[in-house]
Amino acid sequence: MSNIVLYELEGCPYCAKVKRKLADLDLEYDSRMVPQSHAEREEVEAVSGQTGVPVLVDEEHDVEGMPESDDIVEYLEETYGSAA
Repeated sequence: MSNIVLYELEGCPYCAKVKRKLADLDLEYDSRMVPQSHAEREEVEAVSGQTGVPVLVDEEHDVEGMPESDDIVEYLEETYGSAA
């Protein structure tokens, strides 16, 4: 099991952006697909306080539910990229 978990939705362009960055950095992660309906997204809401995706969890660095694809991509680059 990876320390990184990505909550995502099939076909979500913001999720795809984060997945591209994870692939670029050759990072292993666990994918958790969320239901289509926001009302049924209890797991991601418990982690992040909201129902939107993507949401990233990185236990190794005490990240417990980071939303917003741009913020996640920036975090991944700063933490795992060449500048890290």
